[in-house]
Amino acid sequence: MILPRYHIAASAIHGAGNGLFLDEAVAAGRIITAPDGIEQTFRYADIMASPELRAQFHASARWFEDHYTLSPDWPDECYINHSFTPNGLWHLGFVFALAELPAGSEITVDYRHLLPPGQAEDFVDSVTGETITGLTWQESLADSTRVLAELLAAAHR
Repeated sequence: MILPRYHIAASAIHGAGNGLFLDEAVAAGRIITAPDGIEQTFRYADIMASPELRAQFHASARWFEDHYTLSPDWPDECYINHSFTPNGLWHLGFVFALAELPAGSEITVDYRHLLPPGQAEDFVDSVTGETITGLTWQESLADSTRVLAELLAAAHR
């Protein structure tokens, strides 16, 4: 579920298609999206072993360890685009605002947290031209936990 008011429109990111834009300001540390309606997760090996599930893998996101959700119906959260300098932090399925975000901001996250370890995205970062490659679960969790702790500590000062 997306908590602040928002709309979907053409992304400002070259080649990204549509993006998710805020219709209201969001404070640093506020939750932008939260898990909602997640009926099932699938282990990576099970997805790869099933032609039906594998055909939906383009619409997957890693949630924890080697468990992924598949969202071929493209809920609006799927319009959050990638950036190596995101304004949103993906942490265990939540997206937190990394800074004060004014209305009109396009929300971005680092896709390396959502991809299988070592898997490269089928497109490159539009700003740097670098390959977007999935982090290990341990790297992702350690990084997102550290950033979230720093963000929340700063918000309470």
